[in-house]
Amino acid sequence: MSDPTVRRALEVLPPLATTGIGSLPHTHLEEGLQAALALDIPFLPQLPVGRPSEFMIPQALEGLPGLRWDEHGLCTVDLEEWSAGRAAFEERLETALDSGSLEAFEPSLEGCRAWRPFLWEVENRKLPFAKAQLAGSFTARLVTRTREGVSALEVPGLDAGIHRLGLARALAMVKALRRTGTTPLFFLDEPGLSAFSRGNARHLLALQELRLLVVALRREGALVGVHCCGNTDWALLLDAGLDVLAMDVRRSLDAVLEESGPFSRFLDSGATLSLGIIPTEPSSAYDVGELVDAVEVSLEAALPPGRSFAREGVQMLLTPACGLAMRSVEDAGLVLEQLQVAKRRLQDALGVRTEPPRPSAEG
Repeated sequence: MSDPTVRRALEVLPPLATTGIGSLPHTHLEEGLQAALALDIPFLPQLPVGRPSEFMIPQALEGLPGLRWDEHGLCTVDLEEWSAGRAAFEERLETALDSGSLEAFEPSLEGCRAWRPFLWEVENRKLPFAKAQLAGSFTARLVTRTREGVSALEVPGLDAGIHRLGLARALAMVKALRRTGTTPLFFLDEPGLSAFSRGNARHLLALQELRLLVVALRREGALVGVHCCGNTDWALLLDAGLDVLAMDVRRSLDAVLEESGPFSRFLDSGATLSLGIIPTEPSSAYDVGELVDAVEVSLEAALPPGRSFAREGVQMLLTPACGLAMRSVEDAGLVLEQLQVAKRRLQDALGVRTEPPRPSAEG
């Protein structure tokens, strides 16, 4: 059963709050941090340009015996090194999980150089909400390969080790954010769910593990979301006990809304959507006004009886469709500006009073 005390925090989020998915193209820490802090819900910036250890999979799997990654963040595991280091790794991991003392599993300076400065900013600004994210264990296991090319999802022992490491790191990050006094909004980034199949028993087990991870994070006081930028089995995700489901609007909103029964239950639970409303592909051509109009039309047509766009829309979050690391700094800035334009257009459509400007980053 979901903790209603935590989920009620959704009701006090800023209307149509903006936040980021995670990655940014900045190479200077301070510039990336200030860009992330400028949104309604500041987010932990991942800055992988020139630092492949900050790509989502190396960052999530930091500390795994035998782990290697290339300049694009693609990960492999040397099974001999994994086997040699497995016992000590598992003992350290399980001791930390049993005791709840998980500080050693927070991101290191190599894995996320913004982590400590972000915590400092969250605490000193007394932010009511702050977002962080981590690659979900389904995606991490699916795309990580042995040197022989076998998915880690298919390697017993390694499969479980990656999942437990993800659990420890996610809990460590949520606990650290809670110590600053904020309510964490924690997203599990799961692009690999686009390959999910109900006919695959291993995939179904991984989804059950995802459900249990969501429960564990919510018990620590986090609002928990899953982000998938491709299409997947949305019905199962809508019933996974999430606080927030995040998707690329142009690719997936209509597909989510077609799952009328699960979507109705999702809203009844008090959960909401995070709309990846601004496309992030370099080749995308779009008009922000048309994107906003399409969202309004889709939601008004699909909301269950007794629910209105004005009521449900105001709780939804707004983000770019995906991370921005592969864009230029200028392009990323433009996407974030357009996110604010989309917010104002939706505020007008919903009749929401425009909020006063946020204080500057230096304020």
